[in-house]
Amino acid sequence: MNVPEVVEYSKSLPNVVYAGENLFTCSQDTQEKMKELIEEYKLNRVVVSSCSPSTHEALFQETMKETGLNPYLFDMANIRNHCSWVHRENHAKATEKAKILTRIAIGKARLLEPLYTLSLDVTQTGLVIGGGLAGITAALSIADQGFEVALVEREGRLGGNLNRLKRRPNGEKVDEFLESLVARVNEHPKVKTFLDSDVIAIDGYVGNYVTSIKSRVSGTVDDYEHGIIVITTGAEESKPQEYHYEDENVLSQLDFEDILEVDHKALSKMKNVVMIQCVGSRDEEHPYCSRVCCTQAVKNSIHLKKLNPKMNVYIIYRDVRTYGFNEIYYQEARALGVVFVRYNEDEKPVVDYIDDGENKRLAVRVKDHVLNSEIEIRPDRVILAPAMEPQKDSSELSQMLKIPLNEENFFMEAHVKLRPVDFSAEGIFLAGLAHSPKMMDETISQAKAAAGRACAIISSPEYISVANIATLDAEICAGCGMCVSVCPYNAPELIWMNGRQVAHINAALCKGCGSCSTVCPSGAMQQLGFKEDQTLVEINEALDML
Repeated sequence: MNVPEVVEYSKSLPNVVYAGENLFTCSQDTQEKMKELIEEYKLNRVVVSSCSPSTHEALFQETMKETGLNPYLFDMANIRNHCSWVHRENHAKATEKAKILTRIAIGKARLLEPLYTLSLDVTQTGLVIGGGLAGITAALSIADQGFEVALVEREGRLGGNLNRLKRRPNGEKVDEFLESLVARVNEHPKVKTFLDSDVIAIDGYVGNYVTSIKSRVSGTVDDYEHGIIVITTGAEESKPQEYHYEDENVLSQLDFEDILEVDHKALSKMKNVVMIQCVGSRDEEHPYCSRVCCTQAVKNSIHLKKLNPKMNVYIIYRDVRTYGFNEIYYQEARALGVVFVRYNEDEKPVVDYIDDGENKRLAVRVKDHVLNSEIEIRPDRVILAPAMEPQKDSSELSQMLKIPLNEENFFMEAHVKLRPVDFSAEGIFLAGLAHSPKMMDETISQAKAAAGRACAIISSPEYISVANIATLDAEICAGCGMCVSVCPYNAPELIWMNGRQVAHINAALCKGCGSCSTVCPSGAMQQLGFKEDQTLVEINEALDML
């Protein structure tokens, strides 16, 4: 585009006392020049027509602060991404569009008002809900950084699903690993543990939460003050509704792990064991992969083959998904003689009973696509790999904190790449199986990430809120509550004022998303920095150019 032409046009607009061109407006030299121009021309509004405000607005606002100006008396016209890049084949039209975008920004700048952030005191303690691997790891990570943390677990012991796992794929004993973690929790002076306890109420906002914790044993309620929350409520193995799970010889993988380390003699006498994968998983009810099942089946099959190399172990699968480096255990199982038989979703295995003359025995029939015929196996045990599903009360916690769940009722992060352990609500984080099925090492990594994000808040005695929050004209508010229903951060609430119901904005919770102002039928709700008159002048400036 013709940048000098845009500069000359800008000089002709009302209230513009200076317009200039720079090669790199974001450079240190240009920032110093901007400070000098603000001082020389006594500027009280600044507009930059350049690149994206997403990446550079904060830089220019900081420059304004250094000159004594309010940083929100600034606006940007993105004539790079929105103009030159998308109209690179038509320079004349790109130049005209750049004029329009610049005029719009200048028009809004005339009506900009100083905005101010809110400083909130922070309670420098944390709360972790759920005492499984993720919860223990998050609590210890926070405590190791010097902050007090409360760890709430509904059961009478810590560990969650780890209490039922016996070995990791590499052969390490899980109980020894868990015992060391629990010992660290019990001995840590900064960790306060609530066992056999439920969270019954949570009030407050980032930096200032108060949670009521009720003991299942005594019924007493403790109120705990804290600055952040980490959700690590975990998941559980679903109960299969097929393949005769009610039979004592049909077990889930976790059921099987319960006896794997204690009944070697009986296990070693078995001749045939069949493991069936994706039981109630990757279907309409549970459309996701439970991630841990294939590795768990391979791990247990290796253990059986080492107990009795002559034992026939069959894994009937849809897809073998031993993620990452766990593929080496699949290769080891194949080398030990574990037989893998693939099936299609529309041709599932059939588990039934046959009469062998003395008593009824289990029989598994499945179509082998290599042989292109049905095979029958008469196993001593059938081991099922059911879906991992979230805790039943996830929805209660979701409603209590107003944090989202996905379609499968797992907690959903704010952004899978940019904020993978954050919720949209500030000060609340998640980790572990409460988020999605995952392996132990992934759970540990995510829990440490959540703890790190949490400590970024409680490491400071104060929290700075956003400035462009919603504001309310109570005189014209109708108290309809539409703002309350759409806010993802729980910022608006209805209160009684002078005998009538009106909305009230908690400035600490508001993130300036604008949802409330867009649905307000009376115009009482406005978003600072994007007020109605500021938006209308942008529209009018654009229309005047047509």
